Amino acid sequence: MSGRANCAWSRGLLSLSTALIPGVLVLICAAPQAAAQQRREREPNSAYAERRAKLASQVEGPIVLWGFTGREEASQAYVFAQEEYFYYLTGHNEEGAGLIILPGLQNGGNKAAVTAWDGPQEMLFLPAKDPGKEKWNGVRMSPADPGIEARTGFSSVKPFKEMRAVVERLADFYPIFYTILPYEKELGGYPHEKAVVDWLDLAAPQKKVKDVRPNINGLRQIKSRGEIAFLKQAVDLSVDSHFEAMRMMRPELYEYQITAKMVEIHAMGGSEAEGYAPIVGAGPNSTVLHYDKLSRKIEDGDIVVIDVGAQYSGYSADITRTIPANGKFTPRQREIYEIVLGAQNAALAALRPGTYFSCKGKDGGIFRIAYDYINTHGKDLHGKRLGQYFIHGLGHHIGLNVHDPSDYCRAFEPGMVVTVEPGIYIPEENLGVRVEDDVLITEAGYKLLSERLPRGPEEIEKIMIEAAAQRAKNVGNRTD
Repeated sequence: MSGRANCAWSRGLLSLSTALIPGVLVLICAAPQAAAQQRREREPNSAYAERRAKLASQVEGPIVLWGFTGREEASQAYVFAQEEYFYYLTGHNEEGAGLIILPGLQNGGNKAAVTAWDGPQEMLFLPAKDPGKEKWNGVRMSPADPGIEARTGFSSVKPFKEMRAVVERLADFYPIFYTILPYEKELGGYPHEKAVVDWLDLAAPQKKVKDVRPNINGLRQIKSRGEIAFLKQAVDLSVDSHFEAMRMMRPELYEYQITAKMVEIHAMGGSEAEGYAPIVGAGPNSTVLHYDKLSRKIEDGDIVVIDVGAQYSGYSADITRTIPANGKFTPRQREIYEIVLGAQNAALAALRPGTYFSCKGKDGGIFRIAYDYINTHGKDLHGKRLGQYFIHGLGHHIGLNVHDPSDYCRAFEPGMVVTVEPGIYIPEENLGVRVEDDVLITEAGYKLLSERLPRGPEEIEKIMIEAAAQRAKNVGNRTD
């Protein structure tokens, strides 16, 4: 799921700024081929403009962001996908772009600066037209394209090379700038963020730089109608692939074969990528939370955790089902499965606007409801309670990232889309169970977006038994 900085990444990212920043050290590496573009639908320009306006009302100075360059990864298999904060504000999924948003007066902004600045309030910066490059990687948008303003939703679209001059001029009026400040995080992003901050420090020296990430994160937690529609598409494709996994599952298959069929269904339905590295863990691998090696041959008696979600137009589903390899849960597997399902049902029963996942020092979190259910139902082989085997949180927000920005203390509000995913993982028994569904918070409570996919053990067994019978019938027909 995470990218790694490498020589090609550094060369590509910094090449945007070498003409603008004298003395920048650029690593000498062979340039990779231009990346393929990820296929995406997008929301109307008005949706992105509304987000930018909300953001502008929350800050005191210009917001300066870069998108990705298209050279963050040297792999020949790399497909370009825009930096998620940049995409959230622009819907622009091509490489080498920049963005400046100026503040309004709604948040006590600098009135003198707003009055003194006579330029546009927001600007999109794009690479200049390059016909030679386009012979290799296709036509890209450029500032000189007729109607580029209407296509992008920006009244001002400028060449990227002019971005530094604009920042230098804004520095005459504003003492504060906003960007995404770098920090270490699980899914990467640090090198890109640091490069932008270094560039901004040179373009606007001595100016205070604040992190705009919390402001954007707050907006991202409430999904627009368009975002919810994309998430529903991703969920529906994921449900389809989970159905097929149940039908094809049997001993002697490999974990990667289950994965391959699910990915095929996603792609055939219009998914441009997986939301995250697929997880199909059989037997002992069922107890590894993010197992992704996919190399085990599935054995009779295994339980299999399948955590696979499609991405659609940049938005990721996240669904998990746990099924028996041979189509029939053992008594112990079924016992643990029903405890996990009971914990999920208990949490869902309490899920509504005003509740939250968990918050230190506060009561009422739905995590505690699920944990207490697990901890008061069933025991391990030594007679100890099962709460110790619920080793992760109850859920998270989903969106442009499968772990979308969130605050576990923030109360749920209509328009949030979250997962609810209790689990029990007992390595001693090679027994892991997780049941995960995607949920839209509504005014009245919630809507289970993945409700079409069965959760009950009887329904799962029925699907698998019927599929096995059909396979046997097909084999019989071929031998007649």
